[in-house]
Amino acid sequence: MTDPATSIVVHHDKELMARAAAARLITRLVDAQAARGTASAVLTGGRNGNALLAAVAQSPARDAVDWSRLDLWWGDERFLPEGDPERNEVQARRALLDAVGVDPARVHPMPASGGRFGDDPEAAAESYAAELAEAARAGAGAGAPAGPVPAFDVLLLGVGPDTHVASLFPEHPGVRETERYVVGVHGAPKPPPTRVSLTLPAIRAAREVWLLAAGEDKAGAVGLALSGAGELQAPAAGARGSERTLWLLDRPAAAHLPDSVRPALLV
Repeated sequence: MTDPATSIVVHHDKELMARAAAARLITRLVDAQAARGTASAVLTGGRNGNALLAAVAQSPARDAVDWSRLDLWWGDERFLPEGDPERNEVQARRALLDAVGVDPARVHPMPASGGRFGDDPEAAAESYAAELAEAARAGAGAGAPAGPVPAFDVLLLGVGPDTHVASLFPEHPGVRETERYVVGVHGAPKPPPTRVSLTLPAIRAAREVWLLAAGEDKAGAVGLALSGAGELQAPAAGARGSERTLWLLDRPAAAHLPDSVRPALLV
């Protein structure tokens, strides 16, 4: 059975899912900016993450967001050279960021390989963790203790066919991490093998975590993650927000949902 703070929304197809998720994201960011003046989001790559960003770019409501008052982070990154078209950052810029007025100082890509950290993803991870910690300190209210990472307004995650989220793969060391908030990933089972990723403790710092899955190839992963599987075997099962967890699915991806969660569906 899912947690009471978990919602599951099933859309007819992946195109409708992307458009509806885009509308949700715009509303979430506008509400956060109305409440606190700024907003923060953690982006994801992959086909569903990029489809959502493209749908935001195409939305007539996109300018309701003050893009200059938005902090953008990434949940994971392929440890490739700067500008490589396979980097999540590059794909996000092409899908959305180049079309809106983001403040370059508030866009926080994960380090690339070949730069000041060379080919050391662990050093890149330590640097990104330090950047997150500094942002958390800057965003803490007067007298309020700062956490190790910001309380992101929304954190987006794609769900892989093997249940991985970010670059946390089943049974890999990263999904077992409980103390560090960003890790280097070696030997990933999908290319490229070297990556940088937030860990589950960092993901759980977000106010809201949204998990995106579309397509028949995701149905088994979604069913497993929502059936009570442990996070070591199904990392998506361990991804949850401090206030809300939202699963956004299309009908093919929802094909294997366990009976215990079907009453939670909003079709």
